[in-house]
Amino acid sequence: MVGNGKMNPSSEAEEEGVKSLLKWAAKYGIEVSESCSSLGLGHCLGVSCFPGAGGRGVAALRPISKGELLLKVPKSALITTDFLLSRDETLSLALKAHPSLSSTKVFTVCLLYEINKGKASPWHPYFLHLPRSYSILAAFGELETQALQVDYAIWAAQKAISSRTLHIPWDEAGCLCPVGDFFNYAAPTEDPDSFENVENWQNEHAKDDLDIHHSQRLTDGGYEEDVAAYCFYAKKNYNVGEQVLLSYGTYTNLELLEYYGFLLEDNPNEKVFIPLDLDMHSLSCWPKESLYIHQNGRPSFALMCALRLWATPPRQRKSIGHLAYSGCPISKGNEIYVMKWIGKKCDALLKEMPTSVEEDKSLVHLIDKMVEYENLREWVKEASAVFGGEFGDNNILKAAYGVEGDNELTSLVRTKMLIDRWKLAVQWRLMYKTVVARCISYCTDIINSLSTQ
Repeated sequence: MVGNGKMNPSSEAEEEGVKSLLKWAAKYGIEVSESCSSLGLGHCLGVSCFPGAGGRGVAALRPISKGELLLKVPKSALITTDFLLSRDETLSLALKAHPSLSSTKVFTVCLLYEINKGKASPWHPYFLHLPRSYSILAAFGELETQALQVDYAIWAAQKAISSRTLHIPWDEAGCLCPVGDFFNYAAPTEDPDSFENVENWQNEHAKDDLDIHHSQRLTDGGYEEDVAAYCFYAKKNYNVGEQVLLSYGTYTNLELLEYYGFLLEDNPNEKVFIPLDLDMHSLSCWPKESLYIHQNGRPSFALMCALRLWATPPRQRKSIGHLAYSGCPISKGNEIYVMKWIGKKCDALLKEMPTSVEEDKSLVHLIDKMVEYENLREWVKEASAVFGGEFGDNNILKAAYGVEGDNELTSLVRTKMLIDRWKLAVQWRLMYKTVVARCISYCTDIINSLSTQ
């Protein structure tokens, strides 16, 4: 991604707001590798606009080397539950009366209380730049939730309580990191699927599945005790004008949607889960989270191990189980059987979906064209003629205009937020179905290859 390397917000008001925030940041000891300039984060970084690549982000103002320290935010500038409680005895006493609240809920209450102080809060310049609406799963209504179509995604949306916090070792709720959240996200670049033979597949995929047990994610920054600050580092070399991206960790698209409210079309950490029979889980020693399909359509190492063992006659499992757990094919017949089962399962899954891949593509295109219509009702009328289900009983209109007492402006704002979340839901299910379709192609190729041997 390439930007112009200059301060280029969408309006003069936003530019002045960013300037004010950066002056505030310098006052509170938020440092880059050189002294702060008036229009950026020192001489190496600047706030810029990257249309189609995350919007507002951070641009390199000079060549930056991989591993270079980009930003250091001292502990005193971090917004944490402990710090907020220590500043307000009334708030602290009030929360002590509710010991059952989760750490995330406690932090949410503290944050709202602090924001309500307005200019009296030392973080007021930063709060002004927080989003006024969110597209994370926790903000999904019934319409957007059902639009996901896949059971485990719907369940994730129904249980979601999320925040835009960064990890800190002393509080599960995390912290808000002023200026640190200017950076847009890039997934870790290592490709876990780059293998050419069974041995590489075994080594690489076994590593991926074991990584599930590690709570520490791969990131380009973190809190460092020795300097008492949150530090951010360059994940690669950057040229002048290029957008500087950071990895928040290794997330699937559903996790990115849950925690941050966006998706990656090409996410190397994507995992797609398909329904498995109970006896398949009972035979496997692998955790459920490791039984998935990779973005490129290949079943995970653990999923293949489990299905190879399941496809083996019960009387033979004890004697050849070690082959299954080591990742080795048990026999050509066993391998073909497993691939046929996965292919049929994926095919049945796609046929059971309310919409097809092509229909979802058309719907995303239609949502993008919404700006060409004078009003939402006109757009819904045309969309209903093409897509029945999701437009039945005027679901979109009810969700957008269903709150009594709203003025026209409020209704328009709510409508835009609703459509944005709905589009994300449609995009997520499209990506899910695309991976499932890739898996069918992969299994077919393997079956054809084995059948000719």
